[in-house]
Amino acid sequence: MPLRLPLPLATRKSPLALAQAHLVQEGLVAALGATTNDFPIHALVSTGDRLTDRKLIDAGGKGLFTKEIDDALLTGAAAIAVHSMKDVPTQLPDGLVLAAVLEREDSRDVLLTADGSAQLADLPRGARLGTASLRRQAQALALRPDLEIVTLRGNVDTRLGKVRSGDVDATFLARAGLKRLGRKEGSFPPCGLDTMLPAAGQAAIGLVIRADDEAAARAVLTLNHLPSAFALTAERAFLAALDGSCRTPLAAHATIDGDTLRIMGEALLPDGSARWQDQRTGSFADAEGIGRELGEAIKQAGGTRLAEAIKTS
Repeated sequence: MPLRLPLPLATRKSPLALAQAHLVQEGLVAALGATTNDFPIHALVSTGDRLTDRKLIDAGGKGLFTKEIDDALLTGAAAIAVHSMKDVPTQLPDGLVLAAVLEREDSRDVLLTADGSAQLADLPRGARLGTASLRRQAQALALRPDLEIVTLRGNVDTRLGKVRSGDVDATFLARAGLKRLGRKEGSFPPCGLDTMLPAAGQAAIGLVIRADDEAAARAVLTLNHLPSAFALTAERAFLAALDGSCRTPLAAHATIDGDTLRIMGEALLPDGSARWQDQRTGSFADAEGIGRELGEAIKQAGGTRLAEAIKTS
């Protein structure tokens, strides 16, 4: 049966989001023998992109980056949403499903300074670290409580500009984003997983469609990378078990080796004064169960202190 075309793609208007949408477009064109006109890109400005002067936790959290794109799907203005999965809430709106996950890039963070890159231990005492990520803030303070955290949002050039101008001494950026943008910083040494465990879903590109759109489902299935999809499933189950939001510093990283899935996860208090870490392994076929089990274990380990932090988030 011929595929119904065109199938418009919806994405945010940021340079990284557009680069990711073009990756998806190119993949669909190659896999289906189509043209770019069959998968036009609709770039939208999300509420989260408009808020550049404060932390997302003060304005509503993760859904701020996805609402306009979700609406485009639900109204039929677009057929496929291209998402950075670290920005997607664990519960999708009714009628939408995560239908495919592209092969994942390196999910680690890079700490960038005016001189290039560094590790946390290299920063001078009292250095100003620019970030709007509660996870990165908590992880950095857990290791370096002397650091001064400065709220810093915006695209790659905006954040690097603040570093070069001396407004902040360093900032974190995701290595995957730097590589997808073709930036030289994408080749700089990343932070170790033992110090900066990534956000759940970091570096994963997910394709969300309407649950009843068979044409879109057939199209995106050609790009689905099963190991990346199972790893993401485990990480999102971990978040769901902890009721994770932008107000709770959480991190998770899953990998698959053969039939075995391994996931590391952690929860922290925002000031870095407490950190609960654990890991689980098992069959990749039980990715959701393994991720949920890890989340429950960390919730139990955190006890009252973590429960209160989640409750107030």
